[in-house]
Amino acid sequence: MRVLGVLKLLLLFALLSAGGIAWIALRPLPHSAESVTFSVPSGASLRRTAQVVESAGFDLPAWQFELLGRVLGRAATIKTGSYEVTGQTTALQILDKLTRGDVSQGQVVLIEGHTFKEFRAILNVTPELAHDSAGLSDNELLARIGAVPLNKSASPEGLFFPDTYLFDKGSSDLHLLARAYQAMQRQLAAAWEARDQSLPLKTPYELLILASLVEKETGQASDRPQIAAVFINRLRMGMPLQSDPTVIYGLREHFDGNLRRIDLKTDTAWNTYTRHGLPPTPIATPGFAALSAAAHPPPSDKVYFVAKGDSSSVFSRTLEEHNHAVAKYQKGQK
Repeated sequence: MRVLGVLKLLLLFALLSAGGIAWIALRPLPHSAESVTFSVPSGASLRRTAQVVESAGFDLPAWQFELLGRVLGRAATIKTGSYEVTGQTTALQILDKLTRGDVSQGQVVLIEGHTFKEFRAILNVTPELAHDSAGLSDNELLARIGAVPLNKSASPEGLFFPDTYLFDKGSSDLHLLARAYQAMQRQLAAAWEARDQSLPLKTPYELLILASLVEKETGQASDRPQIAAVFINRLRMGMPLQSDPTVIYGLREHFDGNLRRIDLKTDTAWNTYTRHGLPPTPIATPGFAALSAAAHPPPSDKVYFVAKGDSSSVFSRTLEEHNHAVAKYQKGQK
C-alpha cells in the first residue's frame, strides 16, 4: 500500500509537471553495448515490464518507466515478445516499441528434401531459439506439439512443411515445429482435396509418401510432374518403384555415400527394389511443388527414367529405351 501511495503521489506530481514527464520520456539513455536485447514474458504487467527494462541495463529506474506508461495510458497495451534496441534511445522510444509489438525476430529455413533428423539438427544450432526439444525422443516431441502420427511407427518424417520461418528471438523450437507441422497439415489437406481422383492412392498419407519420393528423385524442377507420372504408372501396373533414395533412406547410418548393387538387394521396409508399392513412411519432406506434382501427374506412358548428369532426367516407355538411355548417359556409350 505504501508503494502504491508513493506512486500515486509521483503520478500527481508528474501530471502537474509536464517538464518532469518530458525529462523522463526524452532524455537519452546511454548504454555500453551496441545493442540490448530483452524479453517481456507473457502476461507481464507494466510494472513487471518496467523491471525487465531496468534489468536490461538501461539507465532508467523501473518506477520512472512505469510512471511514463501510466501517464501516457499505455499500461494495458504492452506486447509480449523479444525486443532489441540498438544505438541511443529514450524511454519514450522503448515504450513505443513495446506498445507496437516491434519484436526482434530470427529466421530459420527448413529445406525441401531434408529429413526430420536434418530439421532437428538445423534447429539445434539456431542460437536465437530456446532448445526445448533437446533430449526429447521423436515420439515425445510429436506429443509435445500435439502432432498426430499418420503411421503405425509414429514416424515424424515428412510431417513438417519446408519453408522460411520467422520467430521471436528466445521463443521455443517446439513452437516453430508446431507451426511447421500445422502448415504441412494444411498443404496436404489441400493437395488431397484437389487431387486427380483416378490416382491409385487411398489416403493423404500415401500422397505425402509419393511426394517425398518425387522430391528426392528430382534434380530439375520441371521434371517433377513426369517423375510423379512414372511412379503412378508403376503403381497401377504393379511394378516395383525401384527408387534409389528409398534404399538409401532404409540403410540409414550404414549408407556411406556410395550406393552398391548389394545395397539394392538388401531388404528393408523402404527398399522399393525388394518390395512392391509405396514405402511405409515418407523418406524426406516434400515441398509444395512435389505435393502438387504427386496430386496432379500429367498423362504419360513412361515407366522409366534415368539421370542425364546435368540434373535433368530422360524418360522412357520401354525397357529397351531405358537401357539405351542408361548406356548413353551413365555408362558413356553411344
